[in-house]
Amino acid sequence: MHAAIDTPITLESPFTTLPALIALHAVERPEHPALIQDGQVLNYHQLNDLADKAAAALQRDGLVPGSSVAICAANSINYAVLFLGALRAGVVVAPLAPSSTPESLLVMLKDSAAGLLFADQASLTALEHVREQAAIPIWSLDDSLDGARFSDWLADAKPAPVELNAEMFFNIIYSSGTTGEPKGIVQSHGMRWAHIQRGIVFGYGPDCVTLISTPLYSNTTLVSFLPTLGLGGTVVLMSKFDAAAYLRLAEQHAVTHTMLVPVQYQRIMAREDFEKHDLSSFKIKFSTSAPFHAELKADILARWPGGLVEFYGMTEGGGSCMLAAHEHPTKLGTVGKPLENHDMRVIDEEGKELPRGEIGEVVGHSPAMMTGYLNKPEKTAEAEWYDQTGKRFIRTGDVGRFDEDGFLTLMDRRKDMIISGGFNIYPSDLEQELRQHPDLLEVTVIGVQSRSWGETPVGYAVARPGAKVQPQQVLEWFNQRVGKTQRLNRLILCDELPRSAIGKVLKRELRDAFQSKFGTLD
Repeated sequence: MHAAIDTPITLESPFTTLPALIALHAVERPEHPALIQDGQVLNYHQLNDLADKAAAALQRDGLVPGSSVAICAANSINYAVLFLGALRAGVVVAPLAPSSTPESLLVMLKDSAAGLLFADQASLTALEHVREQAAIPIWSLDDSLDGARFSDWLADAKPAPVELNAEMFFNIIYSSGTTGEPKGIVQSHGMRWAHIQRGIVFGYGPDCVTLISTPLYSNTTLVSFLPTLGLGGTVVLMSKFDAAAYLRLAEQHAVTHTMLVPVQYQRIMAREDFEKHDLSSFKIKFSTSAPFHAELKADILARWPGGLVEFYGMTEGGGSCMLAAHEHPTKLGTVGKPLENHDMRVIDEEGKELPRGEIGEVVGHSPAMMTGYLNKPEKTAEAEWYDQTGKRFIRTGDVGRFDEDGFLTLMDRRKDMIISGGFNIYPSDLEQELRQHPDLLEVTVIGVQSRSWGETPVGYAVARPGAKVQPQQVLEWFNQRVGKTQRLNRLILCDELPRSAIGKVLKRELRDAFQSKFGTLD
């Protein structure tokens, strides 16, 4: 059974579940739009009914509470229906990135022990080499696969009631699904309930309209998607981000909330027709998942109505910081302060806590923390740090420092820090300087192997449209502006930087490509 909701949700409300909240909205506001995509509108009565049918279908197919189902597809209303139906049946959702390699997809399917796999037409093509090896039933979310259509799979029945508790698994989100070994991050219903409650602070509620353009397999998306539906608002879905289409939808639906990654903000703000769109309905905009430079934040504050909030945290949970940029315009170079009840500290290489102002690895503790990495106790242990009292923290892998006001400035990922001739070089410092060149649109800096220095920095850049960039001239310009140890060995111009679906620059891909082409530098 689902927990009953008799009073309005507050920050002090006892635990309840997202399926229970959807059922409540279906009774109290049945006609209110829950999901909108490409002209299709699903109200809460319809969403609740379809979630019931999905839950009943999973039960019919033998999935029980604690078992799992995998989804590999672009954003869609059916994706959301399946996700919510699975939760109602107590089934754990493993949302997989369609951009993952076939090898990684097989690893994730096996690791999650998914009993069923749902995919759309594009993903089914990519899964062609996986389907036989996966050895589990596959259904097409967009009805593109004859004999395995989602609409035919749904059961015309009510599901058996399932009692959900805070410790039960909600989803498994895989990190490093495009490169490296995928790790399944287990998040509980209790953790997701904390995210929904937190949404109240940011104005999520019955009247909010949230535009979602990042993928539903990403925690970046879910921390905005779930509070919107949990608190009775409307979600407008985009299957794929496009800056022009985003602006049209934002104006058309009088959007109040959104979650965008920094590269999406950059592309929206760069549009010549930006000022022609009425964005006055916006109350607040969010960002997370990738470095968000101060100049872009300032531009958004100047030209886009509503507040701007940056979150810093991990899918694994632990401590999170928040910067309300509209309230702290002098702190735009930081990621803000730890949230209430979030304990964040900085430690050195030996695990010793460092005082404020010193640089080290950021660790955090909060009410919302992963249970652990699925089937990987050793990886879970590597991600944990305990203070002298035995309090559990999650290691972020990020290097940073807290200033005198308690705001956190991030330097870089530990693995991206460059050690050249014994000196620590933070790529973010170099990127901030390189970004000042008027002809460069996007930049990043990596460390590559050097016989003389151990490592040496190399820059990659994308030119602004119409700009005629001479890499050697930019290199000389840059090296005159920085210290000797920070000078770039070379600057490489490219058409685009490799990015994940949520906008992170894939520096490992650049390092591997550089090593393959140039080898070790002198």
